Amino acid sequence: MRLFDTARQDVVGFEPGPLVTMYVCGITPYDSTHLGHAATYLAYDVLQRRLRDLGHETRVVRNITDVDDPLLAKAKELGVHYLDLAAAETARFQGDMRDLGMLPCFSEPRATSAIADIRGFIGMVLDTDHAYPAGGGVYFDVSSFPRFGQLSHLDQATMLDLAAERGGNPDDPHKRHPLDFVLWQPSGDGEPAWDSLWGPGRPGWHIECSTLALRELGTTIDLHGGGNDLVFPHHECEAAQSESVTGEPFVRHWMHTGMVGLDGEKMSKSRGNLVFVSDLLKDWEPAAIRLAVLANHYRSDWEWSEDLLAAATARLDAWRVAGPGDGGLHEVRDALDLDLDTGRALAALDDAASSGRGVGAGAALLGVELAQ
Repeated sequence: MRLFDTARQDVVGFEPGPLVTMYVCGITPYDSTHLGHAATYLAYDVLQRRLRDLGHETRVVRNITDVDDPLLAKAKELGVHYLDLAAAETARFQGDMRDLGMLPCFSEPRATSAIADIRGFIGMVLDTDHAYPAGGGVYFDVSSFPRFGQLSHLDQATMLDLAAERGGNPDDPHKRHPLDFVLWQPSGDGEPAWDSLWGPGRPGWHIECSTLALRELGTTIDLHGGGNDLVFPHHECEAAQSESVTGEPFVRHWMHTGMVGLDGEKMSKSRGNLVFVSDLLKDWEPAAIRLAVLANHYRSDWEWSEDLLAAATARLDAWRVAGPGDGGLHEVRDALDLDLDTGRALAALDDAASSGRGVGAGAALLGVELAQ
């Protein structure tokens, strides 16, 4: 199998051992599951299925960020407790994932379940002189980690722009360097707070994922992923703080998915241009939704249209007429082994179906159920 590695910026061999450990950044549960989420998690679902087909055991951890700025702001707006909002939206997300036929995760730990672990991890970062306390919080010192930038390969000006855009607050007066990032922060009025050696507060975003990944999967993970909007600052910061403590590579292979657009803009909660999975499931089969997404390469940015669902439904009907069998299965495996080329895999099954060969085995490898 060969997959694009974000850090190495090339399609390279992915050769894990019998057990494949994978960490995929999960949701901040303050709204419904949208197609951007579905596209990301479908890519890792198909990857898992192919790895199992190859004989590997897969262990996937997908976190739930149930304490973070967007969730707290939404809960305040709605006048509900943030954990009640998180529980409701997490349940809806998990239902959407089941409806789309996703393989279950090995674990889905919540950030609030790991506060003690997070405080301990921050203490270790401080003990290795890679962080400093200031203003009632704790910051990671990027100047202490020469490999900062090893994943994103961005220049400092671009990092600063992205940090400002994605909640990094480079103008924070407590920082020694504008790219330093928060490990622990004082809580605002009405926000949840936990006691710590540095004062009452709550964890920063990046430290949650490092702590959960290391706790659940060990010091080095075979593959870590999420949307490509997480490369910087989130995953860059994760790698820095993790490796500063363990002294070992945090991730062997970084895999990132492209963005889904609608009406010419990236689909996002902040823009409000979302297509919710739960709404699509009212009118369309889960198998058709899977096929509509998998027609696009996981690394590509692409535009959503309901025309994709109509085409996917027609494809599904043709495959059902073809019925069970292993037509195109070899070609599907080859396509998935070359950077998870689901578009080529679908085309191979189309060819098999049109020539009268059954395609059930290849469809199953993609997680597509032919039975109605």
